[in-house]
Amino acid sequence: MRLVFAGTPAVTIPALDAIAASGHDLVAVVTRPDAPAGRGRRVVRSPAGAWADERGIEVLTPARPREPEFQARLRELEPDCVPVVAYGALVPKDALGIPTHGWINLHFSLLPAWRGAAPVQHAVLHGDTVTGASVFQLEEGMDTGPVYGTLTEEIKPTDTSGDLLERLAVSGAGLLVAVLDGIESGAARAEPQPADGVSLAPKITVEDAEVRWHEPAFAVDRRVRACAPAPGAWTTFRGERMKLGPVRPVRYGPEVPPGQLLVEKERVLVGSATDPVALGEVRPAGKKAMSALDWARGARVSSESFA
Repeated sequence: MRLVFAGTPAVTIPALDAIAASGHDLVAVVTRPDAPAGRGRRVVRSPAGAWADERGIEVLTPARPREPEFQARLRELEPDCVPVVAYGALVPKDALGIPTHGWINLHFSLLPAWRGAAPVQHAVLHGDTVTGASVFQLEEGMDTGPVYGTLTEEIKPTDTSGDLLERLAVSGAGLLVAVLDGIESGAARAEPQPADGVSLAPKITVEDAEVRWHEPAFAVDRRVRACAPAPGAWTTFRGERMKLGPVRPVRYGPEVPPGQLLVEKERVLVGSATDPVALGEVRPAGKKAMSALDWARGARVSSESFA
């Protein structure tokens, strides 16, 4: 089939590689406009756009998919289908109708669970043990279209969102190409999503990433892992924000009040509503990441608490 791909962040690259290696013809990539990134705030191409540039594939960067100029160019390209992975913009009905087979979205959850922008983060945050990926027909509703196919993925006890998303991006790429193959052959059939089991996964904000030390240790652990690598879990120490890497709940450890720090010979503990947690890597404001023990010794932490 003749394809135009829509996607933006690095998680799209496995799908792009899989499509490039398939028998389909990728004629263009639609991605979000170039944007400032990094400390220097230099304007850069999205990872999907950069991938296309390297291969001489046309890149379209509409501010919004409703733009007449974008839709006119999409019609000129005459795509049979537009596969989508993490594009990052709502697609209006008139644009959805341009490709012969519409827009087909790879979403990183088992729909109708975790519809929205952050399905992997919410699966980790809420303690799910299994998640997956779904390929569905994009429509005007938020991740509500009929589903062509799914796969499942175990969530390991130490998985961060980054770990899980990396695995799903690879396995999901294979699923996406298999669905595209099925659409081309006429074998693929999309089934409506069930009415039960709907849950929403809005974007995780910086405020959501603040650790709540009054929660149980398992909830602290989940929040930190859910926010890794972005936006990054954080707490407040001596009036400044400090980023936290994954922590480890310590069963049968000493009793430590919520938020209270306890520096031991080989570990740094923080109290929660239940067991304490052992800090892993930390990043104080304005400094590089370091081990919690090195930080505590350098900061001369005594009987202090995180806010």
